[in-house]
Amino acid sequence: MTRTVKKPEERRQEIIAAARVLFQSKEYDQTTMQDVMDALGIAKGTIYYYFKSKEELLDAVIEDLVDANTARMQQVLDEASGSALEKFRLLVTASNMEEDNEQLLEQLHRPGNMGMHARALAVAILKQAPLYAQLVQQGCEEGVFHTDIPLETSEFILTSIQFLTDVGFYPWTPETLMRRAAAIPTIIESLLNAPAGSFQFLVPQFPQE
Repeated sequence: MTRTVKKPEERRQEIIAAARVLFQSKEYDQTTMQDVMDALGIAKGTIYYYFKSKEELLDAVIEDLVDANTARMQQVLDEASGSALEKFRLLVTASNMEEDNEQLLEQLHRPGNMGMHARALAVAILKQAPLYAQLVQQGCEEGVFHTDIPLETSEFILTSIQFLTDVGFYPWTPETLMRRAAAIPTIIESLLNAPAGSFQFLVPQFPQE
């Protein structure tokens, strides 16, 4: 039988895809590197050539997930028209990764996975902040926003929202989450010097229970 030889990047992506399916269906803690090897019919030396550990493989799965989500957000932004605020609404909606990855993301919220969870958020913030910065810059050109540092402001806003409303880092009470969710639009408007009420649409995006 002829042995199939795949290009390194193709093989790497194949491993990531298989691991993502297993982490979703079997759960990360219950999945072994051997499970991934068996799913693909590859040797131990092959998988460990690309990933030194299961933790490293999970990091790659997370980055792949974020890359796919960021690409979808970029497509939404490329196809969108209208004001910066109108595009903000579309981009926030497109940023939701839970629809197709609920089980995997739920696992990251578990106490023992806090480190991986933090890395996942950091990757998302670094990759997606430039998209929001484009809209901040557009808003500045429209005279709606006023800031000289659109990228840094976007990074600060995303980081604050992610870490202060995520129950994976601390079991915030519903009351605490509601208080923060209600305050976030005002904080963003202050950072961007935007008109009052501009970001009120963000409130429903945060968990209320």
